[in-house]
Order: sequence, then structure tokens, then C-alpha cells
Amino acid sequence: MTATGEHQDATGTLARGLWWWERRRSAALDIGLGVLSSLECGIEGIGFAESAALPVPVGVLFGLLVGAVLVLRRRWPIVVVLVAIAITPAEMGYLMGLVGLYTLAASEVPRRIIAALAGMSLVAAFLVTFVQVRQDVGAADFDPGSWYVPLVSVIMSLGLTAPPVLFGLYIGARRRLMESLRERADSLEQELSLLADQAEQRAQLARTEERTRIAREMHDVVAHRVSLMVVHAAALQAVAPKDPQKAVKNAALVGEMGRQALTELREMLGVLRSEQPSPVAAGVGAGADTGAAGVAAGVGAGAGSGAGARPLVAVGRAAASAAEAATAEDGPGLGDMEELIEQSRAAGTVVELLVVGEAREYAPELEQTAYRVVQEGLTNVHKHAAGAKVVVRLAHRGDEVAMQVENGPSDAAATDAGLPSGGNGLVGMRERVTALGGVFVSGPTDEGGFKVSAVLPSGR
Repeated sequence: MTATGEHQDATGTLARGLWWWERRRSAALDIGLGVLSSLECGIEGIGFAESAALPVPVGVLFGLLVGAVLVLRRRWPIVVVLVAIAITPAEMGYLMGLVGLYTLAASEVPRRIIAALAGMSLVAAFLVTFVQVRQDVGAADFDPGSWYVPLVSVIMSLGLTAPPVLFGLYIGARRRLMESLRERADSLEQELSLLADQAEQRAQLARTEERTRIAREMHDVVAHRVSLMVVHAAALQAVAPKDPQKAVKNAALVGEMGRQALTELREMLGVLRSEQPSPVAAGVGAGADTGAAGVAAGVGAGAGSGAGARPLVAVGRAAASAAEAATAEDGPGLGDMEELIEQSRAAGTVVELLVVGEAREYAPELEQTAYRVVQEGLTNVHKHAAGAKVVVRLAHRGDEVAMQVENGPSDAAATDAGLPSGGNGLVGMRERVTALGGVFVSGPTDEGGFKVSAVLPSGR
């Protein structure tokens, strides 16, 4: 609350009140209590004036002014209680004392101050009551005993002090509890809103990962088969007038490639239709970052991978890996590598396969990723380096498997196959490899060719 009477309401907006009151009904209540206290003290001022040998108007005016102090109870509760204690010997301000002690106990004033002022009020009420009761007993015709005056004084002083203090403490504690619960409710509402935003972001991330995965699968299945079909069709067009038998053979190969592409598409679409959406796992995947020379040398010679490593932040990558694992069970693996290479050889490409280490079984998603890397490398050769010699290297090491597809420069007579390229093949391979915590490197060679290399951890 500001000095001009402005304060913030429960919604946090700035509202304007009357002076120090936050609400108009609070001002009306305090003004009403102040009027009643003034009237009470004004009436009691008549008796005070007579006992103090003062003019009655002076006593009444004093009572009216002193009683009006109760209007300040919310702003300065300590002042109200001190004034009430000060006029207790004049037998004035009973309403001010009750309301003032209640307001003081319910406020944020430190407890030691509340206890001190309540004790002062108790002592003042006890002394005044003790004197008054003793005078009344002395004027009476009977003697109630020595215990009567102290007992009545204690009862009267406690009755004027204890109830308002206890009730004020209860109301203050209840108000603080309600404020704490309101703050917790606001905090919980903010947390729920934040969680809702995060859930929406995770859902959007899941949709994006799923679209990327489907696009990658479609690219892997279609690009290689269609590339081979285009190569065979071009060869068929060239040899048909000269060698009908070879043309028939090439036509049969084109048909076989088309049937295989349709079969793979049908299997993949069937898996996508039956697959349940997997929850999104936002996490941090760790991946090694090695240089191109280190990976290439490690694949060719069977040496270990480079030493430099850094964390790869992959939010949602765990969900993509889990989704790919669902389709990996029915996908190709390292056991199908010979057939893949034979298809490229049948298209007229010279492909050499070099295997280092003892072959063994790996996780289905790892085998499919390794297969797709080699498949995409061969597809790029058919697209952009027709006629070039290709070397496929596969290395089985203790805790990882490495693969590399390297092609030399094209022959002078060989031309680009003219196949369209969206530039997503290398991106898809990198995503596949890094999703499994591996390393992917691609780039031109010094001899004028191109190579792609990947290292995948086997999890052993």
C-alpha cells in the first residue's frame, strides 16, 4: 500500500483506496467505530470532568477528541492502544481498549511488542479496577473480606484484556494462513500452466520427430531402388538396338527392382499403420565428435576411434530412437549387405567389400542403421558418380562397428545419372547415426571422389 492510498489487489492490479484503507467498507467500519468511541468517551468525560474539578464542556470535548483516535487503528494500532492505556485512569475508552488490543494482536506487529502492550493494558485495568472496587467496598455497609477486591480486579482486568488479544491472535494467524494458501494456489496455477506449455512443446516435438522419421524411411526405401531402376533403364535404352538379350536381362532387373521397392514400401507402411505412438522423452544424448581423418583411418585399418568427445544435445532423440527400433525388427541388417552390393554390381558398378574383424549379431536398430548408411552411400554413387569404383569397408571392433563407402572419381565417359536430389540423404544418415550415439563424417577425398563414414557403439 502506498502513501497516496494505492494498493495492489489479489489480481496484482493497482487499485485506489481512501487514505490508508484498501476497501471502502473498511473505512466505513473504522469511521463508525471512531464515532461510537467518541460518543462513549464524550459521555464518560462528564464524570471525568466532575472528578477532576474541570468544566463539563472541557471533559466532553476531551472525550470526543480522544475517542476519535480509534479511527487510526489500522494505520497505527500501537498508538491506539497507548492512548487507551493512558486514559484508563480516567475510566474512559473501554471500546477503544477492546478494539485496539484486537487490532494490535491481529496485525503484523512483533509478538514481543504485543505482549508488552497487552501487559501494560492488563496492569492499568487491574490498578483502576482495584481502586474503584476498594472505594465501593469502603462505602458499603458490609465487609466481603480481603480476597474480594483483588479477585474482582483480576477478573475485570483479564476480561477486558485477554479476550480481544486472543481473538486478534487467532484472526491474524488465520489471515496469514489464507494468504499462504493463496500464494501456493497461485504458484500451483503457474506451474500447471508451465507444464501445459511443456506438454504442448513435447507433443509438437513428437509430431516433428515422427514426420522426420517417416520421411527418412521413405527416402531410404525409395531412393536406392529407384536409382538402380534408372541406371538399368538407361543401360536398357543404350543396348536395346545392339544386344536384345542384354536388353531383356536389364528389363528383368528393372522389374525386379520395382517389385522389391513396392514390397519394402508395403512392409514399411504396414508397420507405420500398426505402430503405437511412443511418448516423447526429452533428454540429453551423448555422442563422440571425432575428426574425418581419424574415422576414415579407423575404418580402413581397424584402429580405435578418435579421442575427442563432446556431449550432443538431442532433445526428443530418445523417442525417435525408440520409434525406429520398432521398425528395425522387420528391416534389413548386416546380413543383407552382400545382396545390397550385388544389386549395385548388377547395375554395372564395380564394388569391393572389405570386412575387418569377426562378424556377430548386433541390436536390430544398429544393424538397420549400418545397412542404411551403406545403402545411401551406394545410392549417391549411382546418382552422382556413375561408373566410379566403390570400396565398402566394414569393421567389427570390441565395442563398436564402423562402416565406410568410398568412391573414386568417375570415368571420363561416365556422366551424372540425372536423378533428382533433395540433399536429405546425408542429413538422414547423420540423424540415424547420432540418434544411436555414434559419429558420422562425410566429404570429398583427395583423389576427387567422395566418402561417407560412420562409427556406431555396439553396447557390449
